Amino acid sequence: MLNLETERAHLAKADRDISEGLKRVADQADLLAAIRRADPGGVPQAARLLDTLETTLEAWRDHRRLILRTIAALESGDFGPRPNT
Repeated sequence: MLNLETERAHLAKADRDISEGLKRVADQADLLAAIRRADPGGVPQAARLLDTLETTLEAWRDHRRLILRTIAALESGDFGPRPNT
């Protein structure tokens, strides 16, 4: 069963994950730029990793948006058992 306290804990974790993900993306972008300067032909693996990190970060942002919608629904009372009709 969903509850506000749990969803707020999930939101805090999502915020931490996104913050760490942003740092990883920035670090990988810096590394990719350095590799391109040193060996323009040596970037495919580093570029693929950067793409993967960016895709993962976007998935985390989507998850965070879902958590926020769930929190809003719980706060408004729009979430929970529905009577049988």
